[in-house]
Order: sequence, then C-alpha cells, then structure tokens
Amino acid sequence: MDINKIKSKRTKVMEYSALSELLRVTAKPEIVSLAGGLPAPESFPLEVIGELNDLVLKKYQGTALQYGPTNGVKELRIAVSDWLKKRHMKADPDLIGITSGSQGGLDTLGKIFIDEGDAIAVESPTYIGAVDAFAPYGPRYEAIDTDDDGIIPESLDKILRTNKIKFVYLIPTFQNPTGRTIIWERRKKIAEIIKKHRTLLIEDDPYNSLRYRGVALDPIQTLAPENTVYLCTFSKVLAPGLRVGFYVAPKKVADLMVAAKQSVDLHTSSYSQYLATEYLKTGHLKKHLPKILKMYKSRQEAMFSALKKYFPKSFSWTKPEGGMFVWVTGPEKFDSLALYWKAVENHVAYVPGTYFFTKQGIGKNTMRLNFTNADEKVIDKAVKKIADVIKKNL
Repeated sequence: MDINKIKSKRTKVMEYSALSELLRVTAKPEIVSLAGGLPAPESFPLEVIGELNDLVLKKYQGTALQYGPTNGVKELRIAVSDWLKKRHMKADPDLIGITSGSQGGLDTLGKIFIDEGDAIAVESPTYIGAVDAFAPYGPRYEAIDTDDDGIIPESLDKILRTNKIKFVYLIPTFQNPTGRTIIWERRKKIAEIIKKHRTLLIEDDPYNSLRYRGVALDPIQTLAPENTVYLCTFSKVLAPGLRVGFYVAPKKVADLMVAAKQSVDLHTSSYSQYLATEYLKTGHLKKHLPKILKMYKSRQEAMFSALKKYFPKSFSWTKPEGGMFVWVTGPEKFDSLALYWKAVENHVAYVPGTYFFTKQGIGKNTMRLNFTNADEKVIDKAVKKIADVIKKNL
C-alpha cells in the first residue's frame, strides 16, 4: 500500500519538523540539555500523589475510572473556579472546560476557528507548540511587534485595522520563548483594542504560578472576559504526565469547544481530573508550590550568574521574574542554528531561536535556554560549554 496516495493534504505540516529532529538528539544520556521546556521531576509532589490516589479511589470509587462529561468533572471545574479568584478572575464553572493539557485546548481552538488561509495575530517570537497545533488547519500569521515589555499595543491595533484576523494569540506572563511579561499598562490597552475591534483573544497562561520575584499581574481576561479564551494547565504545578489543562471561555465559545472535543477524546482522563481536584481542595497545591518556586528561583539565578560569567559581552538576555526560560540574543552575525551541532558535539544543547518565528530567516542570532530541568551545577557547566563553543566560532 502506498500511504502517500491516500494521506490528506494537511499531513504535509504534521510530519516531524526540523526542530523535532534537533530535540531528538537531546534525549541521548551524554547530552546536557537546556533545550526542552520540561518541569523538574524533583518538583513533582510524589509524596502527595500516593495520598491523593488513596483519597480519590475511596471518595469517588468507580466514578474516577468511568467515562465522564466532555467539559470535565464538575468538582474540578468548581475547584478551578475558586482557584482563579486569586487571579481576580470571575469564572463560572459552567464556562470552564477541562482539556488534555493546554495543548488540547489549542488544537480545539484551531479546529473551531481556523479555515485555510485565515490570519492569526501572534507575538514575534511565539510558542512553537501553538504554531504546531494550528498548522494543520492552514493559517497564516501576522507578527505583532514586541520589546522588553511584551507586545506593542500600537502594532496590534494596526494589524487589526488592516487585516481580517480570526483571533489574537498571546502568552502575556513569562512568555515562551522569551520569558517576557506584558506590563499592566499594556494589558489595559490590549483589552481596549480587542474590544474595540470585536476580536477574540486566546490568552495562554501556563506559567502564571511560577513567579519568583516581583508583583503578580492579573490576566488580560479580567479586563475583557467576553472577548477572551483563557488557557492554563496543571502541568507546571502538579505533573505534566497527568495531562490536565483547562480553559475559561465566553459561553458560545465554550459550547463550541465541548462539541469539538467530544469527537476527539470524549473527555480528559477522569482519574487525572479527580487527582487535580483533590490537589486543589486539600490545600496540597498551596503547600507544595513554595517548594517549586524556591527550586526554580535558585536555578534561574544560577543561569543568570553563568551567562554573566561566561558569555561574550556582545550578548544580552532577558531577566524574567519567573517562568522557565531565558532568551539570549547575540550580535547580528551570530547564527545559533549553525552553532547548534557544534554544541551537541560538546554534549550540550539549546533551542535555536529562529524556530519561534513564523517567518523564516528571522531570529538566527537568538536562542532559548531552559533552567528548570537542571540543577545549579549542571546549569553552570552547560552555559560554560555553550559559551566556549560560541567564542571558538564567533
């Protein structure tokens, strides 16, 4: 059988990307990787999981192992609604839906909103996972200008005035890949622009809880709830392997998302949902989160110190107050993609920044470094190795 004769056209953008091939190398045990966006296994509340497991099976019994509602078990939707009040969000449990991680929400949104050729406005650079989720539906992208304070509202306004945009996709807090956070004044302007143009905003907020210093900022959703789909996940504060994320959406969008999800997986794992429910209701998240923050803050500071100590003075980097990533920018002649394989030869890896741009050829002098999945000594060693490779080849 010739599979090429029967596969759909959309599979052309679903095959392994060049980035996937690069990251595959990082799985080798001899490679010290600052590439993946992985939480530290040490951050998982292993001592709590056993207790929660027993509680869930005793409290919910067979219900925890049974089929469940497509929009998620009611107990979790109520618990999430209560949790979001700390972010000053008014989220009716009926407008909350549970997904298989934030990625499940992104794919669902692509399915219900994107027709081939539709335009989406995104940060530049933006999260490659969102681009991958939207890609099978055939969109094109309009890149919003950014600086150290996030997207520039005037750029967004111009794009919405001059283009027919299906939706705007943003990660306002500790953005992946840059770590940048959109300042409060800009959040207010963005909300005004979104409402003025009657546009939908997809606010992806997976790193909100990972703040190590500074003052927390309310989501844009609090300023424009009727124009915003808010996505979040338990992957960074519980465990990614459980695949539990959620959204808060205006009613008409929430109804569409339930209909679209039903045909894909019926519902997210009931067992995982009940674990997440009790993680919230028992107060274990509140008690465990400070341990995660203490660990990641130390690792982030180790990366800042190593970059200052080893990297050439012609390089600069973001200094986020939280999240999982640091974005490094070199001089114009620097090519992080060309240097990648030399770094791998020296048993260290990062992500070349060019993959986070929707237009080819941009961002060649940038790279993304992850600090959450390596301890301080490993971070120092890895950054030094990358710096040594740079100095030999710059």
